[in-house]
Amino acid sequence: MAHYQYLIIGGGMAADAAAQGIRERDARGTIGLISAEHDPPYNRPPLTKGLWKDKPLAAIWRHTPERHVDLHLGHRVETVDVPHKQVTDDHGQSYTYDKLLLATGGQPRRLPFGGDLIIYYRTLEDFRRLYATAEQRRKFAVIGGGFIGSEIAAALAMNEKEVTMFFPDSAICERMFPRDLAGFLNDFYRQKGVELRAGESVTGLEQRGEQLALFTSGKHVVTVDCVVAGIGIEPAVELAKQARLDVENGILVNEFCGTRQPDIYAAGDVAIFFNPALGKYTRVEHEDNALTMGRVAGRNMAGDAQPYHHLPYFYSDLFELGYELDARLQMVVDWQEPYQKGVIYYLKQNRVRGVLLWNVWNQVEAARVLIAARQEFQPRDLMGRLPAAKVRVGAGQE
Repeated sequence: MAHYQYLIIGGGMAADAAAQGIRERDARGTIGLISAEHDPPYNRPPLTKGLWKDKPLAAIWRHTPERHVDLHLGHRVETVDVPHKQVTDDHGQSYTYDKLLLATGGQPRRLPFGGDLIIYYRTLEDFRRLYATAEQRRKFAVIGGGFIGSEIAAALAMNEKEVTMFFPDSAICERMFPRDLAGFLNDFYRQKGVELRAGESVTGLEQRGEQLALFTSGKHVVTVDCVVAGIGIEPAVELAKQARLDVENGILVNEFCGTRQPDIYAAGDVAIFFNPALGKYTRVEHEDNALTMGRVAGRNMAGDAQPYHHLPYFYSDLFELGYELDARLQMVVDWQEPYQKGVIYYLKQNRVRGVLLWNVWNQVEAARVLIAARQEFQPRDLMGRLPAAKVRVGAGQE
């Protein structure tokens, strides 16, 4: 039975960042990482961005073994024995620990039909499957109009594929953007050749020879070569429940990323934490939170006492458009160039609670300061407050 001073369950970016945090405080303590994936930790944003733009696969690896971490890949932890500080995986192997981190992320929401005929896009293995299909086939359906759906539809269209998007809202990313911007984005996607089935859901799927027939809420049948779904995730909290941690829509942690059980921590997509700037508990599914929170959790496992008060941000690339987003409510729009360059503020009770940077870059820290200030603003006070001086069109982060 292997024993580790620090045992990490999960193989994503939060898990790797935790190993980095541990090493910043403890150069010699033993670290074990157990992941259900067969690949070592890697950067996930390129799965919908850079890898579709000729970014080399070798560039995505996070080089976790260089931190002297024992990787147990292709192993899924099934039980956590809190009193004995022991976990057991699906291979029957057991591991003991001094400190345990749950960085279990989430599992894709699935439709009640289609089974493995649908690619629920989340992992490198999903990318390999979709990319191999794209090299051979032409017609693709994308289910979902949020982050993943909009990004993968853009990636496929840029690779000269015929793409049809299905989503229940009236516009792409409708819940994040002002109505006119969401409408612009619909038109922009159509100009790029993407067929939009806005307000239309997929209700069934049937294999017909080498193709797939989609049945829709609009009583239509659409035939494609491949179906990809990006309809959100459910936080993977099964182990947390087994360990009797506080679980809501994720694992509840304190400001040091600790749970109610001594020596058990949680970080990344699966963790709910209190953010002082927003004044509420939140759970964030994006790279910035995974990297920053994972690192803080690792440092605290190794003896630090660093509070996690970071205000995460989000970013995306949609064809040549890019945006960075910091959290949503009353919207105040400050366009420098309509739909091409500008800043959108999200207010609650006259306080800035989020900022959308549309084709405006290098202003995230300024946006964080604005959100954390707890100052009240009228819409007119925000005009020109974050200057759109530093702009990169067609070059988002990867």
